[in-house]
Amino acid sequence: MNKKLRIVFLGTPHFAVESLDILLKNNYNIVGVVTAPDSPSGRGLEVHQSPVKEYATANGLKVLQPVKLKDESFINELKSLKADLQIVVAFRMLPESVWNMPPSGTFNLHASLLPQYRGAAPINWAIINGEKETGVTTFFLQHEIDTGKILFQETVPINDDETAGELHDTLKVIGANLVLKTVEAIESKTYTPVSQDSLQGNEQILHKAPKIFKDDCRIDWNKSIHQLHDFVRGLSPHPGAWTEFKSPIGNDYQFKIFKTHKEIYSSNLPLKTILTDYKTHFKIVVDGGFLHITELQASGKKQLTIQDYLRGLRMEGSWKINE
Repeated sequence: MNKKLRIVFLGTPHFAVESLDILLKNNYNIVGVVTAPDSPSGRGLEVHQSPVKEYATANGLKVLQPVKLKDESFINELKSLKADLQIVVAFRMLPESVWNMPPSGTFNLHASLLPQYRGAAPINWAIINGEKETGVTTFFLQHEIDTGKILFQETVPINDDETAGELHDTLKVIGANLVLKTVEAIESKTYTPVSQDSLQGNEQILHKAPKIFKDDCRIDWNKSIHQLHDFVRGLSPHPGAWTEFKSPIGNDYQFKIFKTHKEIYSSNLPLKTILTDYKTHFKIVVDGGFLHITELQASGKKQLTIQDYLRGLRMEGSWKINE
């Protein structure tokens, strides 16, 4: 260990593991890791550890799992670690008693180009809104969430068919490198924090990135082909855009849609008409052309390509959108 800076790392999901890993591999002194308590999940409700806890335990790091971040016992234990710096990657909102504790401050890695897309789901909303680029930002925490002074940013293009899951995996790697760059700058005192207000133009509209719930994920087939395609990929694979179809025999089916393909075309058919040959394609007439569904999952079933799903069907006739 050749780094003097004492660091406490706070994070929970896979997105955060990459950052913790790069710090360890660069010999930084991680004196403690704060992550979510173990919780039951899955059909059997087995108790699972967070990805960050699994990684930290495997590497012999001290792990703290507070239920409440304001508990006196947790605050005292955190103080006892005598951290110079705290790093937050994909964790919950911190009280001031926590983020204001270390002398070098607490910085956060956020998966957007702040001040754009403040909130819990920046990756999803950037794609849903059809953005052509996004990025990652490190910034010091302050009272208002995601508003602190910016340390560093890295811009990343968004491809036309890229899903939220694919972008997530790209950003976690680029974000980890930005975390390392930020720590090195803080350690050497070679950084200049920049106010987010100074990056916001007078005419600029700030997009928000609030938490996404199931009702937010229902597909509105009245939207344009581009909006629909972006909506589906922006929610893929999680939490998943969904819709309901009525089968030729009158049964209602709920599906999650994971991938679509745009066929720009001028059609005289009524909007929301469903066309399928029951072998290779299942497409819907929308504003701007045909939106092909290419990967989906029926409720309670496994995810399939459209060809595999159609191969298993035993009915033919007209499908309809159930609104």
